[in-house]
Amino acid sequence: MLIPKGALIGFGFGIIVAAISGFLLLSMTDQSNVLVYVEGPSLSIITEKTNFKIGEEIVIKIVNSGTIPLTFSDSSYGLRIIGLDGRILYFPQSAALISTLQPKEEKMFVWDQKKSDGDQVIGGRYKIVSNTIKNNGKMLENSLTINIFK
Repeated sequence: MLIPKGALIGFGFGIIVAAISGFLLLSMTDQSNVLVYVEGPSLSIITEKTNFKIGEEIVIKIVNSGTIPLTFSDSSYGLRIIGLDGRILYFPQSAALISTLQPKEEKMFVWDQKKSDGDQVIGGRYKIVSNTIKNNGKMLENSLTINIFK
């Protein structure tokens, strides 16, 4: 059985294009490790990846990625885990003590995927959020969406 030369060329070209497209899409989807420092106030949230298995510990870093100190209302640095419906599912127990992150300073938290009431979260998408106290009338907030799979 003979295969037309045009079909072989088309098939080979399709494989190459699919491989390049897959590589580009993969590199664009997991941007969680990218940290850019900027002039002025900036708050970043970083995890080692964006897709996690149920029960896997999630290391979260809250980073001052700017050039001025950031002030937070407590020692949890404004950290909250929110369901996509907007409900707060988890917030670390913290002291009501005003905390400051100096430029390029970071604080690390480990979330065991349990809600504040101790129940395990189910698979789905969640937002990790942090926000600062208002300075000059502006509050700085940042979020990162993660996925939890079975």
